[in-house]
Amino acid sequence: MTMFDMAAIALFATMLLVLIRSFSGPTLYDRILALNAFGTLTVLLIALMGFLRGRPDFLDIALLYALMNFAGTIAILKFVRYRALGRPMAGKSTRETEAEN
Repeated sequence: MTMFDMAAIALFATMLLVLIRSFSGPTLYDRILALNAFGTLTVLLIALMGFLRGRPDFLDIALLYALMNFAGTIAILKFVRYRALGRPMAGKSTRETEAEN
């Protein structure tokens, strides 16, 4: 068993632990953090599999997935904070919207 096989097994074990954390997290922010960590571990796993299989194009896929993971995490956190992803409702100022939250 090579070092890269051991790294893949360690990544799978860590991904399993992070999934357990995402389901049992006491707060919403713990769950969001666990899902972000799962996305990061997925990026590492895709890059490792690309290296092991001799497919450098997997690195492009891993980078794209990393960008999607980052944008998704920011969108989820914005939605949790403001309960909307777009502009505030018409007729309300930004300060009124923040005061309600």
